[in-house]
Amino acid sequence: MKAVVHYALEPCSVELREIAEPTPRAGEVLVRVRAVGVCGSDLHQYHNTQSWQVNVPVVLGHEFAGVIEAVGEGVQGWQVGDRVACETAAVICEQCAYCRTGRYNLCPKRLGFGYGVNGAMTRYVRAPARILHRLPDTLCFEDAAMTEPCCVAAHAVIECSHPKPGDLVVVFGSGPIGLLCLQMAKLFSPRKAVLVGLSTDGERLRIAEAVGADAILCADRDDIEAIVRREGDGLGADLVIDAVGSSAVLEPCLRITRPDGQITKVGWGPEPLGYSLDPLVGKNLRLQGAFSHTWGTWERVLTLMGAGKLKLAPMRRVFPLEAWREAFHAMEQRRTAKSVLIPE
Repeated sequence: MKAVVHYALEPCSVELREIAEPTPRAGEVLVRVRAVGVCGSDLHQYHNTQSWQVNVPVVLGHEFAGVIEAVGEGVQGWQVGDRVACETAAVICEQCAYCRTGRYNLCPKRLGFGYGVNGAMTRYVRAPARILHRLPDTLCFEDAAMTEPCCVAAHAVIECSHPKPGDLVVVFGSGPIGLLCLQMAKLFSPRKAVLVGLSTDGERLRIAEAVGADAILCADRDDIEAIVRREGDGLGADLVIDAVGSSAVLEPCLRITRPDGQITKVGWGPEPLGYSLDPLVGKNLRLQGAFSHTWGTWERVLTLMGAGKLKLAPMRRVFPLEAWREAFHAMEQRRTAKSVLIPE
């Protein structure tokens, strides 16, 4: 079967290859992939700019949904034909304090699809039954393939940030996580949910408007701090979400957050900080990191998706698996927020 394979730790070392079809082991199922999303991490691996260890060669893709094709020994509660989405924690130790308390997203031995084990940019992928979730009947596979980034956003906003009705929320980043964090914040009836992007983000800024941004600002053109301070009592934003992959973005976040407010950082930025964190202390701010998700996050998000509470169609473009390069470039060139591959 054809698969998009990251085969070496060098730039552009990704290609479409023929690989053997897997078979499920004990405790696993074989999923026929019906749709798989392209993540920013896939783009980083394509350019070899990732900040995590990659076990090459490996099939890319961790955002996927499909149908169970075969069931391994000992699997209960699942059968051939079930429509499923699958979490990313392909391997965990199941013994550490985090695994035993349900926070396996923090397991030190965690390995995910697409970098630690073979992912889903192919026809079949095997997955542990412990991380399967049943799809609502109302959910199409293209939407279901976006469950994972929706869960990243839900964990960051709902579980780590606890916004309140009437809050002023500012989200930095017009990529898929930023757009989904904005939608999660909108569920709490904020006074205003503001998205900050760049004037070069093009189509993504139009997508932000389509998914409900109350205001859209451009960091390279607008005086973000002055505009935010004109809202409400002038003290700044209650909650700021950093969904940008650059360490420099934390500095304006510190400036616009009101005293005793919160900054939640979900965007990865490997660069060292070149500025003072004194505002974090002087304003009594909470700086919260947000990583991945767990079983409960997925169940909550699939309920929201099945009820039509999230606007996903404006964010995506669909490509056949063979057009993976075009799909990657569409995201890099900001012609879409999310590319979705169909491995037929």
